[in-house]
Amino acid sequence: MSSRRQKKAALYEKLNSLRDATTSTSVNKTSIIVAASKYIQELKEKVERLNQEIEASHNQLPVVTVESLEKGFLINVFSEKNCPGLLVSILEALEELGLDVLDARVSCEDNFQLEAVGGEYQGDGDSIDALAVKKAVVQAIKNWSGSND
Repeated sequence: MSSRRQKKAALYEKLNSLRDATTSTSVNKTSIIVAASKYIQELKEKVERLNQEIEASHNQLPVVTVESLEKGFLINVFSEKNCPGLLVSILEALEELGLDVLDARVSCEDNFQLEAVGGEYQGDGDSIDALAVKKAVVQAIKNWSGSND
């Protein structure tokens, strides 16, 4: 008789743990198991979605962000893989825009990371904004990518 109570108590504890893990409020055994099944399915879908995002990120071009500073721009470029020749392409694009690079930090060993401060616009005509700088850098990356395929 004691063994039966122990088994029932153990099952009750396991159901409570399962209910807690799934954030279910039900006390019915069947409802708890159904909620756990749905939770497991959601987790499987989340894992699949994350795996797809990881796979897609390996095939994407480097990430580019450009911020306006008081005088110039802060340009960040990051890629998870090494990108031989990319730095030259980006610097040429900035030069064509009429931006001087005042300061830069670059890492090209296992991945590619560039943080550069571009000075004020030195070109002819209207001034440029951060979006124009970003477009130029992204275009330089696309051109570089096309020449390396």
